[in-house]
Amino acid sequence: MLDEAEFDREDAAPIDMLENYFAAHGWSHEREDDEIIAKVKGSWTEYELRAIWREDDGVLQFLAFPDIRVPDERRAALYETIGLVNEQLWIGHFELWSASGILLFRHAALIDGEEPVMSLSHAELLVESAIDECERFYPVFQFVLWGGKSPTEAIAAALIETQGEA
Repeated sequence: MLDEAEFDREDAAPIDMLENYFAAHGWSHEREDDEIIAKVKGSWTEYELRAIWREDDGVLQFLAFPDIRVPDERRAALYETIGLVNEQLWIGHFELWSASGILLFRHAALIDGEEPVMSLSHAELLVESAIDECERFYPVFQFVLWGGKSPTEAIAAALIETQGEA
């Protein structure tokens, strides 16, 4: 979680807010007019985070790309996995780009108003929920792609929750 004392707490235009958020975390990022791309090291892999602002629609499209490429022969199993995983999500969804075999997490945020702005808490929720879901389900996708598990077995194996204290 970001120390808000180190961050300008004023609401800002969506891409400006995300740029400030990425910079405050020390994440490498590149900015164009209505798009920003950042690289974030997770516990499983590095993620590319990409936000695209569509002013005409008042929509901020937020994408997180785990470093997962799906070979053609594993796509059917991965589509089934994505369906089962997406049933468990409240915000956003995973999808597979058919042309490239790239797996990604996508979420869109409606930001309306005469001068659309994003708060720090909204930026944090958008970014952290995408990273958290990628981290949570990364092992599931790996079990299906490389571990030889069925989608149901992969979810059961990866999402075991421990209870009690060791």
